[in-house]
Amino acid sequence: MISIKIKKQENLIKEVDLLGHALYDDYGKDIVCAGVSAILTTTVNAALKINIKSLTYHQKKDAFQMIIISEDETTQQLVQNMIDLLAELANNYPKNIKMESEEWT
Repeated sequence: MISIKIKKQENLIKEVDLLGHALYDDYGKDIVCAGVSAILTTTVNAALKINIKSLTYHQKKDAFQMIIISEDETTQQLVQNMIDLLAELANNYPKNIKMESEEWT
């Protein structure tokens, strides 16, 4: 299962962490993982194209961490759109994706 954790502070998205594999199909053939990867890649590329300092990310085999540096409206909208798309995917594949959100203080 892919675990997605969204961390917010004062209603701004600060970090998105993904861990695991969807296990919908074999590694390399998994449409759920492919969908998640496409959503992440599109968002990261768009945000960095608009503002190279908007976010950073770290990727390992089954883990991805996005740290949102910029608080500008465009970056926040792009990341919120990513979260909305991931939530839609999670609704369609509830056995493969779990999402949670937490507020930082």
